[in-house]
Amino acid sequence: MGKVEVSNIRVYAHHGCLKEETIIGSDYRVDVAVKASLKKASKSDELVHTVDYVLINHIVKEEMKVPSKLLEHVAERIIKRIFKESKMVTRAKVAVTKINPPIGGDVAEVTVTIKSKR
Repeated sequence: MGKVEVSNIRVYAHHGCLKEETIIGSDYRVDVAVKASLKKASKSDELVHTVDYVLINHIVKEEMKVPSKLLEHVAERIIKRIFKESKMVTRAKVAVTKINPPIGGDVAEVTVTIKSKR
């Protein structure tokens, strides 16, 4: 078993429960870690035998474009797409972070993390 991590994917998106959040948008950071057998890739040196982190980055960017009220919903959509499009992934962990959330205080960020396995 091995792990592939794609960290600090930065996007501007329109998520939130407040109408203003979906209109104005904010900065987000997404971190993804997936587990899969990487033994074959370590011997073959071929992309088809591993988890393509370009695909993971693409999935995150596409799913972050779809407005949601809750970060939990976005994270779950990302995990479902990863499982659908990368059959070798057995476990996934996605953290979606909203930078400078509008919650009436001096808060740098809020993060929601979802983990799942096949």
